[in-house]
Amino acid sequence: MLPKVNEKPAIVLVRPQLGENIGKAARAMLNFGLTEMRLVEPRDGWPNPAAGPAASGADTVLENARVFATTAEAVADCANVYATTVRKRGVSKPVLTPEAAARDVHGRPGRSAILFGPERSGLETADVALARAILTVPINPEFGSLNLAQAVILVAYEWSKGEGLVQPTDEELLPAAPQAELEGLIAHFTRLLTPKGYFLPLSRAEATQTTLRTMLTKPGWNHLEVRTLRGVLSALERTEERLPR
Repeated sequence: MLPKVNEKPAIVLVRPQLGENIGKAARAMLNFGLTEMRLVEPRDGWPNPAAGPAASGADTVLENARVFATTAEAVADCANVYATTVRKRGVSKPVLTPEAAARDVHGRPGRSAILFGPERSGLETADVALARAILTVPINPEFGSLNLAQAVILVAYEWSKGEGLVQPTDEELLPAAPQAELEGLIAHFTRLLTPKGYFLPLSRAEATQTTLRTMLTKPGWNHLEVRTLRGVLSALERTEERLPR
């Protein structure tokens, strides 16, 4: 029986120069759920001791990285190959944004690979010729140089949007406090501010109270935040009571 095909695209670093950049690319990959790194003729050999610290814990990507002698060998099992470059280099191919390429990867059967060139010069024409499409981003024409890890993270992020990854903050947010708790907070402010003349003149009292209510209800405080604000007000109240008359 044939092994199960991993539908996640392989990230192929063609002739990468610095171990640190390979490590940072691995970190960018794992941030967005990509784990298969392929290396073509890394300049300083492989494994590279400088890659580990730069990966910041993405060790599984580095440990399973495979090395190939040529770009053609690295993508031999891939039906869909995309070459990242800001220049066409004389090759006539479809040009896709990272977002469009991500949709393409998700919608096409077979293995996919995304090629990234060496830091100094990018992919050569022979590398781009292997690709089905060119992947590029709208960029400042006067400064179109992206760091290798930056390029990888752009592509990996767009791919991950089709994978339903959970945004960490979505799980941490607490629901807004019920109206009754907000009313208690507003009443607490009102009780402290009234003796201080905050709502004077009386002709403006209603408008001032409305403005205060609007300010306190707009942020959508959760119940812990409301309790914290009430605690601050209570502490100020106690401090005032202790002051000498």
